[in-house]
Amino acid sequence: MRQIVLDTETTGLEVSQGHRIIEIGCVELQNRRLTGRHFHRYINPERDIDAGAIEVHGITNTFLADKPVFASVAREFREFIDGAELIIHNAPFDVGFLNGELKRLDAKGLLVEDLSSVVDTLVMARERHPGQRNSLDALCGRYGVDN
Repeated sequence: MRQIVLDTETTGLEVSQGHRIIEIGCVELQNRRLTGRHFHRYINPERDIDAGAIEVHGITNTFLADKPVFASVAREFREFIDGAELIIHNAPFDVGFLNGELKRLDAKGLLVEDLSSVVDTLVMARERHPGQRNSLDALCGRYGVDN
């Protein structure tokens, strides 16, 4: 089984307010083993990053000024995830942003769900640890993962 562990960073919290993706990071697993293949791109969002978002991820407007726009990496990204099971913590957030970017390119084009199935590890964590903090940092602490 081919799986892709995926995460994004964004200019803010709401696609509906015009926020954009600024980083996509993916690693590929085959039969739950790292293959060595990955997809990682910084993306010029063509807009300013909210101060609160910079506090979270540390990525600045200046750093992204010379990076490619989403349109120039979209084809390669689609090809990388095509047919894989995506593993994403808080999947609606990342998928919402990815689909927002894809819709900007082609309103009737393929969306993430058309290319891949999606597993949300936040849903899994909430089922396994109800009533507890289930952020990635909390889960790393709980399971002794050095992050």
